[in-house]
Amino acid sequence: MVPLLEAPDLSYAHEPGHVRSVSETLAQRGILKVSLGFADPKSRYLKQLLRSLHQRHGHQLPISHSATRGWFWDVLPSSTSFQTAHCQARSETMDDFPWHTDCSYEDPPPRYFALQVLRPDRCGGGTLSVMNVERLSGLLSPEARAALARPEFQVRTPPEFVKDARQGDIVASILLADDEGRLTRMRYRDDLLTPLSERAAAALAELRQVLLQGGAEAKGGRSMARLDLTPEVLPEGSIIMIDNRRWLHARNHVRDPRRHLRRVRWDAVPFAGVTVNE
Repeated sequence: MVPLLEAPDLSYAHEPGHVRSVSETLAQRGILKVSLGFADPKSRYLKQLLRSLHQRHGHQLPISHSATRGWFWDVLPSSTSFQTAHCQARSETMDDFPWHTDCSYEDPPPRYFALQVLRPDRCGGGTLSVMNVERLSGLLSPEARAALARPEFQVRTPPEFVKDARQGDIVASILLADDEGRLTRMRYRDDLLTPLSERAAAALAELRQVLLQGGAEAKGGRSMARLDLTPEVLPEGSIIMIDNRRWLHARNHVRDPRRHLRRVRWDAVPFAGVTVNE
């Protein structure tokens, strides 16, 4: 279901075979779990692995999360202490977080992100779910796919992630084509989207309806490939790496106020896919 690699000790962040396996698996499958065999509260493995991917496999280094944060962002509920002054990010609440792309408001969104589990939710909540964009796209009508591939959507930047006060939004498409012209890449976060035409609004409504089905329904027997990564699948010491453009992700309500993940995003390079014309 999810490819797995083991990192018994910190040296694996530099070991050529291990680093190559990470790069190749992400390119091929777009999702990967790494199980750490050692305590790593400061995320040293991720820091060193990302430098190795940059040096040996051409990955771009991580992006900063905001004007005041560096590579890493702590996904930790808080009601008083925020990582960006005077702004609480959605990840700092215990609320559910519906299907979305990380940094959908960036142009382009970062290709990859990773979450390191420092403490899983021990009260039965906070489950991370992922959904394959290629299979999701196949459940949409041809008309909706074509409309979602047109740059007719305004995407707002949340205030906690504004890096330049002069740019609070972008205009972009939701679906993007891969190198073979297939609409298998996506940027999506519903609460930040405004359709700019009637056809865009109709296509967005259809996408919302498909997502509401939650992956349980299937057309012609095809599954949306929704995966629910419970704390049993992602225990403490796990890292999940995801292609941010090929998989949507979501989480349900956090029940453990001490649940703690650490996030990093990287490889924010322009998408080299095929342009879809009207």
